[in-house]
Amino acid sequence: MIAGYFVVLVIIALLTSRKATSESFFIANRNAPWYMVAFAMIGTSLSGVTFISIPGMVASQSWSYMAVVLGYIVGYLVIGTVLMPMYYRLRLVSIYTYLEQRFGFWSYKTGAFFFLISRAVGAAFRLFLVAGVLQLAVFDSLNVPFAVTVSISILLIYLYTFRGGLKTILWTDTFQTMAMLVCVFVSIYLMADELNLGFAGLVKTVKESAMSQIYFSDPKDDKFFWKQFASGAFITIVMTGLDQDLMQKNLSCRNLQDAQKNMFWFTIAIVVVNVFFLSLGVLLYQFAAAKGITLPTNPATGKVIGDNVFPLLATNHFSLFAGIVFILGIIAVTYASADSALTALTTSFCVDMLDIKQYEEKKQTRVRQLTHFGFSLVLIVIILIFRAINDQSVITAVFKAAGYTYGPLLGLYSFGLFTSRGLHDRLVPYVCVAAPLVTWFINANSKTWWGYEFGFEILILNGLLTFLGLLAISRARVPELNPVA
Repeated sequence: MIAGYFVVLVIIALLTSRKATSESFFIANRNAPWYMVAFAMIGTSLSGVTFISIPGMVASQSWSYMAVVLGYIVGYLVIGTVLMPMYYRLRLVSIYTYLEQRFGFWSYKTGAFFFLISRAVGAAFRLFLVAGVLQLAVFDSLNVPFAVTVSISILLIYLYTFRGGLKTILWTDTFQTMAMLVCVFVSIYLMADELNLGFAGLVKTVKESAMSQIYFSDPKDDKFFWKQFASGAFITIVMTGLDQDLMQKNLSCRNLQDAQKNMFWFTIAIVVVNVFFLSLGVLLYQFAAAKGITLPTNPATGKVIGDNVFPLLATNHFSLFAGIVFILGIIAVTYASADSALTALTTSFCVDMLDIKQYEEKKQTRVRQLTHFGFSLVLIVIILIFRAINDQSVITAVFKAAGYTYGPLLGLYSFGLFTSRGLHDRLVPYVCVAAPLVTWFINANSKTWWGYEFGFEILILNGLLTFLGLLAISRARVPELNPVA
């Protein structure tokens, strides 16, 4: 089944990569239908971590994540009305080109560098977690080493993306988003059937469960609604609007109006999909309780390991059909995220670091394909390093550290859009390195100092510190050097 799944992806790639050019690789010739982009973005914006973690977290976090999802709506509104008009007006291929036009060379390279670090570590982390699930569920019994599993998986991504790039990914991600949604719906249906729940009973069970609670009581709690809501808005602005990966798809639409339609319908779809994920989580725990299944717990805390719940039930307690659907679903959502990340890394490095437009098309193709292969190897190496460390707390800390690198992007773009001042450009890298370090120090001590625990809103603090640092090194605008408002 897994082999057949990849055959489908390769066939799609062969059909969509004919006469591929750098323009089609980077932005799909700017003629992608908006409805395809909207649907494909669902799979890209999620990941295997989301697929496993959101259902698993409802036992400890209830539906507090729904506040983050509702915050997404505000974030997508800002992207559609503020960022996308600017990107389309400037006809950008890499969104970080804006920083060069607004501030200068060092700001531009700093923004691109932080994206490359964030996306490379983030994509590798997500692939590492899912590869571990697939290894346990499928490949250990076939005596396939983990390194072989990871290498073949990423090289398959390279195989179906290296020619067509974004033009191919829009089609493969449409297919993979459909596969992921089928998995979620089938899992919900089969559990509801096992629990003898019709549609009304299903809705009532989820609604009345203690695991469907949203927290409004204690502002110091990291699950507090308005804290999560604000975090969701800023996370969306940064991890979608200021991220080459997801904005690359938006920039492939025919015009700004199509891109805004795509963003509007995508917003509705992503909220609905997350409701299904959270509902799936409630049903997983209800199913386990009804069947008397003992869920895996952390020996140190005695708490259920949420990330293991869905994989355990799907591969050991669901039917064979449901188990196969789960495996294909997790592959679909992981590769929809990973193939897009690999293409975005290639695009940013080629455009932002190598200035690939200076070469003729034949050399562009050669440089682009070498870069694409190089980043495939980078992802393999990072994943194998994670495996060698073999300490989940350390690996998670590395992933969280990569998350800190979005704060400087938030600060840079905010300063560019909402002030008219210029910057001492050479000092920008120092500010953008210092802000995450100070943020980390505050986060590590906030509970001791104030009894306050940071959640996702740590991104807001990081962006604010970057903004203040940039303000400290700012100067009056020099119009002829910074033509873009």
